[in-house]
Amino acid sequence: MSEQKLIGVQFKPVGKSYHFLLPEDVDVQIGEYVIVNTARGKQIGKVSSSMVKPLEQDQEVQSVERKATPRDLILRDMIKEKEAEAVEKARVFLNKPEYEGVKALDAEYSFDSARLTLFLTYDDVPNFNMRTFIRDAAPMFPDTRLEIRQVGPRDMAKEVSGLGACGIEKRCCSRFLTEFSSISIRMAKSQNVSLTPSEITGICGRLRCCLAYEHEMYEEARKLLPKVKKTIQTPLGEGKVNQVLPMSDSVLVYIPDVGVREITRSELESGKMEEKKPVPHIAESEDSSSSDDVEMVRFDNIGRPPKSEERNTGNQRDKSRPAKDRSFQGKAKDESPVNADGTKAIPEAQKNSNKNRSNPRRNRQGPRFGKKVKENGSKNNQSGQI
Repeated sequence: MSEQKLIGVQFKPVGKSYHFLLPEDVDVQIGEYVIVNTARGKQIGKVSSSMVKPLEQDQEVQSVERKATPRDLILRDMIKEKEAEAVEKARVFLNKPEYEGVKALDAEYSFDSARLTLFLTYDDVPNFNMRTFIRDAAPMFPDTRLEIRQVGPRDMAKEVSGLGACGIEKRCCSRFLTEFSSISIRMAKSQNVSLTPSEITGICGRLRCCLAYEHEMYEEARKLLPKVKKTIQTPLGEGKVNQVLPMSDSVLVYIPDVGVREITRSELESGKMEEKKPVPHIAESEDSSSSDDVEMVRFDNIGRPPKSEERNTGNQRDKSRPAKDRSFQGKAKDESPVNADGTKAIPEAQKNSNKNRSNPRRNRQGPRFGKKVKENGSKNNQSGQI
């Protein structure tokens, strides 16, 4: 088993690195471009890493063909323009009703332009026929072998980029993640993260990749602490573990005679409660204003708002308008006739009018409409007159 020099090559800015064997007569540095043979034909890629690694006998690694020349770099820019045109052609073609829901995300030409790979997303289209699409779309790209690759929600979010679900300016997958790792709901539970879908899912609709960043550290910290619902002996007595706090290296324990207390791992091992550090007192700054410069305002003795007559409701456009006289005005003397006993006499006309207005229903002629009435001691149903 001999050691060989390998280099990592990326075909996209934030893409996965593929290892290739570097011949002894080829000298390249990180950041330079090389021409390599892949399963999709010749490709031009950027050197991302370099290492010396022993290879097993049955391990097959492709070799680097040569270092890219300035002419190759110009050809690479021309190929990128052709790839953008291919994506636009595919999007126009997919506007047909039979391809509703299918989206063209990216295109990739081989270095010799003999092969074109279209990256499509069609998760919501179960009846999509790939062979039919290749047969119908092949005439748009003559002298080129057309291939289709399905893209998942994560790859689509990486290609589109934009703000992350947490508010980061650029998503992690478009910023530094070269490949996606497996994420499970168990990672969120071990970190005590809220299981609300909006809290643990990203823009792609899948579990956030950042759940795997600290998962290993949480798991290592949990191995050193007792599990939830386990009965343990603490310096304050026997209790049951309610919650594990891996980042503070402690647990919350319910002790019957004491209540819930936070016990650190060092206190569990030593059997003694450590003295809690007092909260440091923050001294006032010298340039802070003294109490003599501060005016205290009380809000408990605020008077009621002024009455309407106390407000300035005058006509602002006519300052010369005289104020209304609000002085007391006596009532006019009542000269109506008086009875012999001293009570006020009511005119005869007013009596008749009050009598008629007292109960209008009594002044109607005939019985009420639709009501039973008694006449001569017998019950007769009569309809009222309208």
